[in-house]
This record gives sequence, structure tokens and C-alpha cells, in this order.
Amino acid sequence: MANTIRTIPIKTHPDYTVSIGPGLLGRCGELIASALPPCRVAVVTDSNVAKLYLPQVTQSLQAAGFSVCTHVFSAGEAHKNLSTLSEVLEFLAEEQLTRSDCVAALGGGVCGDMAGFAAGCYLRGVNYVQLPTTLLSAVDSSVGGKTAVDLQHGKNLAGLFLQPSAVVCDTDCLKTLPPLERADGAAEAIKTGVLSDEGLFSLFDTDDFTADLGEIVARCIAFKGSVVEQDELDNGLRRTLNLGHTAGHAIEKCSAYAIHHGHAVAAGLAIIARAAEALGWTEAPCAARICGVLRRNGLPTGTEYSPAQLAQAALADKKRRGGEISLVIPRKIGTCEMKTVPVGELESIFAAGWEDR
Repeated sequence: MANTIRTIPIKTHPDYTVSIGPGLLGRCGELIASALPPCRVAVVTDSNVAKLYLPQVTQSLQAAGFSVCTHVFSAGEAHKNLSTLSEVLEFLAEEQLTRSDCVAALGGGVCGDMAGFAAGCYLRGVNYVQLPTTLLSAVDSSVGGKTAVDLQHGKNLAGLFLQPSAVVCDTDCLKTLPPLERADGAAEAIKTGVLSDEGLFSLFDTDDFTADLGEIVARCIAFKGSVVEQDELDNGLRRTLNLGHTAGHAIEKCSAYAIHHGHAVAAGLAIIARAAEALGWTEAPCAARICGVLRRNGLPTGTEYSPAQLAQAALADKKRRGGEISLVIPRKIGTCEMKTVPVGELESIFAAGWEDR
């Protein structure tokens, strides 16, 4: 099954297909051509990914009849901001892209967010496609249409919804990731298992979860796609996908984004799982199982930042509504629920689940 090419339809507005398998960047032109007519494609990528995959993607797009222009921005979460967004928009304008053209996001979650947000802003919206090259972006951010940049006051505070026209996930890219980036993606996949799937969760309690990355990506995307189809604009069910993210985003902010997203989410997931047990919202050994699997995959289960620091950072969280904020609580592996609490209780909740790293 490791070499199987999987396709997953996402029934949103518009519909699109996620293609998952080995060697797909070299075929991205033909796969995108099945979703879009011939046009100009602006490939947006970062300085790390450009050296690895940009020539291959450009060649494939041109062979499929697309005209290609490229823009490379500096890699890293620190560059997911309005300044970089402005650079990308000015590039699209300089290249005179029209509404019938397309933006291609080649890279990880930062690139997907930046290119997708730019595509949604430019000319009030042009098509875009996702070409994820990290496990984190493959299992999560490439699907669902959320795009955003960070502001000084918090993560992903400026953004919009724009569904891609196609997603092409080349699993060969995922096999060569350094351990830190692989663990980042594992965190989001483990989170998905806690939300939905004991079987998926159990894959990360084995010696090598990378044996069939295509299967893991497909299961994560199938679950996320089913949620997004029911709640495309994040008004209800889709908010459960934020499991671990309230504390996780606070950790990222406190570290000035020096801590990677997946590692922050892992710590946030552990904190809320321990807190849920301590407060009687869930039964043991849910937290112990979650923390054990996180540690097995090289992920943290605690943070150096205090509950007070995390609570203060979370005040700017986009999940806050007035004086309340919604937390996702694991009941058991495969089942979670939403719980709305006053923001004034966040510090005590974080304290109930806090553990020094």
C-alpha cells in the first residue's frame, strides 16, 4: 500500500481533490491541469523549499501547458506577517496575474498560509493550489481553506477562508524531513487520533510510524475533510480541530515563535488532557496515554511558561468570544467535546494541567 496513490474528494465550495502518493511533485502539472484550465501559475515558496523542489515543480507545470513565475520569501514562522504578505501581493501585481490565473503554495504551513491569503486578497480572489512538503502541512493545514498571518498580538489573527482548487501531496517529500519537522507533523496527526480514531492514535505507539506515511496522511485528511464539509467557516464542529491549540498558540506566542507549531500543540494537548482529568472532565488513563505517545515521538508534554503567562497570551486567541473561550476537552481517545469557560478561569485550568518540561 505504501506506493498507492490515494485521492480524497473534499465537498466544499468549491469541491476539490487531494492527491496523496510518491513522486507527485513531478506530476503536479498534470494533476493541477485536471482541476484548472491552462493559465499562468505563480509559485510562492520559501528559501528552504525553493532549493529542493522549485525546479521540479516549475518543469512539471510548464510541461502541462502552464506559464510559470516564481516568488521566494525567507523561511520561518517569523516571516508569516503582513510585511511578507505585502511582498507577495506586489509580486502578483508586478507579474500582472489576472483572475483566471492561479497561485501555487509550495512548502509547509507558513507558505500555504501566506500564498493562500495573498490569493484570497489579490483581485478579491484568484485560484490557488496547495503543494505541501511537510508532514504538518500535509495532515492539516493544506486542507480546509484557512489562511492567515500572525500579528504582533497573536497567531493567525488576520486571515480569510479560501478553499484550494487542488491539493497535491508528494509523500516522498515527507520521508526526508529532519526529525524535528517530522515530530511537528506527528503532533497534529496524534491530535487527530485523539479527536477521532483510536487506530490512528495507536500507529504512533509503534516503533516507526513512517512505514506508510500515505495512510496516515489520508486518514488525517479524510477526517478533517469530513469536519470541514459540515462546518466550512469554523462556526461549530470545526472548532474541535483546535484540540491543544489554545495553550499551544499561547506557548508559541510566549516563545516569540521560536518553538515550532507542532511541538507547542503537543505541549498544549498534554496540558489540557491533564487538566481535564484533574478537573473531573475525563477519566484516567487518557492523559497518561496521550503523554506517553507524545514522548515516544520526541514531543514535549510541558512548557517552561507559567499558567499565568499562558493565560495572558491566550487572551488574544481567535477562539475567544467576549469574556468566554472554547476549549476542546478529550473525553477518551477518539472522543472529544467542546467546553466554554470564562477567560478568567484559564489560568487555573492551565495550572491544573501544568507540568514543567
